[in-house]
Amino acid sequence: MAGESENLTASSYIDHHLTNLTFGQLPAGTRPGQDQAIWTMAHNGAEAQQMGFMAIHVDMIGWSLVLGIIFFIMFRKVAKTMTSDTPSGFQNFVEMVVDFVQDNVKGMFPYKNPLVAPMALTILVWVFLMNFMDLIAVDLLPWIAKMVGVHVLGADPHTVFFKVVPSTDPNVTLGMAFDVFLLILFFSIREKGLGGFIGELTLHPFSNKNPIVQAFFIPINFVLEFVNMIAKPVSLGLRLFGNMYAGEMIFILIALMYSAGPVLGIFGGGLQIVWALFHILIISLQAFIFMVLTIVYMSQSFETGESH
Repeated sequence: MAGESENLTASSYIDHHLTNLTFGQLPAGTRPGQDQAIWTMAHNGAEAQQMGFMAIHVDMIGWSLVLGIIFFIMFRKVAKTMTSDTPSGFQNFVEMVVDFVQDNVKGMFPYKNPLVAPMALTILVWVFLMNFMDLIAVDLLPWIAKMVGVHVLGADPHTVFFKVVPSTDPNVTLGMAFDVFLLILFFSIREKGLGGFIGELTLHPFSNKNPIVQAFFIPINFVLEFVNMIAKPVSLGLRLFGNMYAGEMIFILIALMYSAGPVLGIFGGGLQIVWALFHILIISLQAFIFMVLTIVYMSQSFETGESH
């Protein structure tokens, strides 16, 4: 798309790539002749914003589900055809990933819970697959979506948006992080009891044997511990989003070089290869960090002794 005859400006090209395929309720009067609210696809970023909180990023949900299904099918196939005689290369790879996750869980989660290891495996592979989409040519899938939208659905080519990296959407990364957070809250209350959980939020880090002084510390402790508790899912989600969004932006900026002449085009091609190789490390590291922090936070939720 960067070099198409439509001659998009650099800013419009970037905006197009950063706009989601959004479905939601468009307020009345947004479009000419629209006298009532309608449920429709947004034609631009401004319309997507007016749809508000209930708007759905169709492309992000779609790709998240597709990648989740791919993960499920691959690992289920290995589980059903597993053999100890002559294992295939893919079986060896899956076993290596599973052993890697189990070793991390054993080293950081000294408790018994059948949920943690499968959850850690799902996070590692699913987030990696989401991140991996950033290595696909930045214009390829949006161009295919544009062709389908224009020639099959009869849509305006300028209104067909299609992002393909779910981890560059804060709704996706924060959604996963807050799901983990809900599990942390559930197990914290289950393991420590409601009283123990409340005490953890109100009796630390400042404590005193004098009940009057301790009562004075309770609101201070609650503010400090509550901020610390909320910071876990926020930092977990924003860390992944920030790194992947920055990587996507670099790929988009490199793609612009192809329309700036042969010299910059050749330079951009070499730069793209170098950045893609480096980005392999980034997408793997971000998936690993998300998994590790999830295990650590889950371990903290099981701690019932004095840990402050």
